Amino acid sequence: MLDELLGRASLKERIDELEEERDNLEARYEAESERRADAATARQEAEAEVNRLEDRIAQLEGELERLEDDDAATTGLEYTRQETLRGGRLEEVLDRLESVRTEPEGALTAVVSDEDDLRSTGQRERHSPQFDSDLAAVLGERTVLVDEAAPCLLCVDDAGLVSVVLEPPVLPAEFGSGDGERSGTGNSNSTSNASAGTSATTASDFESGWRDRFVLEREWFLPRGHSVLALVRTDLFAVGVYDGDDRIAYRGFESDVKGSHSKGGFSQARFERIRDGQIDDHLDDCRDALTDVLADEPDARLFLTGQRGVIETLADESDFAPDATAAVDATGDPKDALEDAYGSFWTTELSVL
Repeated sequence: MLDELLGRASLKERIDELEEERDNLEARYEAESERRADAATARQEAEAEVNRLEDRIAQLEGELERLEDDDAATTGLEYTRQETLRGGRLEEVLDRLESVRTEPEGALTAVVSDEDDLRSTGQRERHSPQFDSDLAAVLGERTVLVDEAAPCLLCVDDAGLVSVVLEPPVLPAEFGSGDGERSGTGNSNSTSNASAGTSATTASDFESGWRDRFVLEREWFLPRGHSVLALVRTDLFAVGVYDGDDRIAYRGFESDVKGSHSKGGFSQARFERIRDGQIDDHLDDCRDALTDVLADEPDARLFLTGQRGVIETLADESDFAPDATAAVDATGDPKDALEDAYGSFWTTELSVL
């Protein structure tokens, strides 16, 4: 009775309600903590497996590289000359290669992927044995140098006067089976004998083969038309819209992402979970920003640059279909880093066999 008169009864009831609510929240928190602990354990196990596989891949790649080095050491072959081309110098070299004229089926332009093995005729299905035989007749043991440069674009004539590989920023895709052998293929000279001012191929449907000239589309090497180039790192994003070589629009930002190691206050596992979450949020922002840009430029070519794993994740987890990707080491603020990435992307490596 006294509690009711003094108003304490309602307060006690409220306290009881709050205590019950607190208990419920504690129970939910404990259940959620347990669920997150299980999820964290599963994630750590998955990460450990990924790390194990990456270590194994690195080991196998190292073994492959050693074998390739052994091949080169055994043959004693080296490139005659190598040069990084860009801008005016690149156009000058392309003009020279395009000026070469031969008899019908005297000049080979071929896409060589990193899955090809030109030294082992018949082991790869993308090029025919006849193609490999024709090439071996011209290059001989120097085919090992082509394999080392792959993926690349090979230009060689049947007299052996011209034999170079180019590593353009936009490597054309092989059309169909890409047999590319002389005579009796779909790669007829009626196509290649089009006027010099007419493009007989595009980056998306190129067919390797012997013609009376080398086929080198400028869009494989130089910025042409409208394009979008994005730089994506774990903590930075920048994107430019280009008309030819001129940037006409820009957007960029940085995100607050923790470093790769805890400096105290958190366990390393918890620190990495927080960092992974920040990176995921950053990539979501990158995806949204790039989607907005592409909505305004639906016909532009898309190029993704940056950290290899990051751009692969962005491409895999979105609807983006980049025309080319490249790992670049671009630093600085977003705009400066984009300039650096743009210059690095639009370069071509030339190797003379």
